[in-house]
Amino acid sequence: MKQSEFKKRRASLMKQIGKGNIAIIASAPQRTRNRDVHYPFRQDSDFYYLTGFNEAESMAVFIPGREQGEYILFCREFDEKKAQWEGAHAGLEGATKHYEADDSFPIDDLDDILPGMLENKSKVFYPMGKDSDLDHKLLEWINHIRKQSRTGVTAPGELVSLEHIVHEMRLFKSAEELKLMRRAGEVSAKAHIRAMQACKPGLYEYQIEAELLHEFIQDGLRAVAYPSIVAGGKNACTLHYVENKDKLNKGDLLLIDAGVECDHYAADITRTFPVSGKFSEPQRLLYQLVLDAQAAALAEIKPGNPWNNAHDASVETLTKGLIELGLLKGKPKKLIKDEKYKQFYMHRIGHWLGMDVHDVGDYKIKDEWRLLEPGMVLTVEPGLYVPAYCETVDKQWRGIGIRIEDDVLVTKDGHEILTGGVPKSIAAIEALMQSS
Repeated sequence: MKQSEFKKRRASLMKQIGKGNIAIIASAPQRTRNRDVHYPFRQDSDFYYLTGFNEAESMAVFIPGREQGEYILFCREFDEKKAQWEGAHAGLEGATKHYEADDSFPIDDLDDILPGMLENKSKVFYPMGKDSDLDHKLLEWINHIRKQSRTGVTAPGELVSLEHIVHEMRLFKSAEELKLMRRAGEVSAKAHIRAMQACKPGLYEYQIEAELLHEFIQDGLRAVAYPSIVAGGKNACTLHYVENKDKLNKGDLLLIDAGVECDHYAADITRTFPVSGKFSEPQRLLYQLVLDAQAAALAEIKPGNPWNNAHDASVETLTKGLIELGLLKGKPKKLIKDEKYKQFYMHRIGHWLGMDVHDVGDYKIKDEWRLLEPGMVLTVEPGLYVPAYCETVDKQWRGIGIRIEDDVLVTKDGHEILTGGVPKSIAAIEALMQSS
């Protein structure tokens, strides 16, 4: 992503902070896996959103109106030996030259320099409660300033949540962000198609997961957006099943929930298909019901509609269908009011999507469901899950888990499905699998 995009975000942030105030945000830490081996580094989403800087041990400071420069970056100094062992890093010069910080300082000098930047500021905007070390340091810095009150220096009198501003900004995707999300969606769609074509009885779930990872990496995207769910048969009734270790059996369904990241932006796709390439009649009936529920939900994705409309539409469609198929008994309105459908459909219709797979942004404003607006991206993912031990239904339904999920952009005229490259109709899935 171009630095101009990050610069635009910082300008918007500083306008909302206002002169006389300051905002600070720390990078994600490098986390140890075991002994001297680290987990792959993933930058804090808010930090990256504002800086584009992808290194640990960093802190960004924003001071609207500061004469020496409004955007200050604390980071590691360039270390030639470290670069030889671990690879390139920006250093102080790179922070200003390549990442367009107005000023840069060594992270080791943070305690000496930052308190001076806090002096005479009214409010400090920062991620409250997210980092206990930063919470502690900030209070130390403020208390240090208070002790200098006789010199005429004042300490900030108010701490404000930075997330409230940044998360509202992140909720609305720019054209540059949507390019990355479309790319993530396209590569994830190719991976799902590859998995469908590779699937056959006798393989193991992890072998299908390997097909997904192959496509991700082959297309140049190495970071998965979340651990892939590859759940055959009754495993699909466990919503967050990630063991991916069992053999795929003839006659079962396979549910895959998997997506990749493109420059920190996630895709999130779920498809369910028959291991043998052809749906049985009970599978076909439940699958079509979930597909109908998704269509009903998608019809509600347009500007001006409350967030919850799509969920309500999916619940109504699924409840009526479950009555017709005999899995529920009673009147639809009564069953919905009593939430009887939740034994088979226990999650909501979706979530915001962006830099985090379960992205930031309020779902309600003043206790009312938020109205959808152009630029928002969300998932639409109805499902039905009939546990193998469920004795209240006929045996033909037991052990079937189905979810269908797409990533959807709210547009000025309605919506755009970003992940439409993966087949989801029964005919299209069977045709694809039988042609491989």
